Amino acid sequence: MSLRKVIKTRGSFPNEEAARKLLYLALRNVSKKWGPLPNWKEALNRFALLWEARFPQKAL
Repeated sequence: MSLRKVIKTRGSFPNEEAARKLLYLALRNVSKKWGPLPNWKEALNRFALLWEARFPQKAL
């Protein structure tokens, strides 16, 4: 929602790089408000079981 608000108020962009920079700056500012996700470790373990090939193998 925050990213959409930034893009919508801006209107148009001269090129793709300008849009990318704006989104980067918006994400940087918005991420300060975000906190840790509850139960993230459990979810990550479940994802690793479901999509094992997409997760990097841990070094032994």
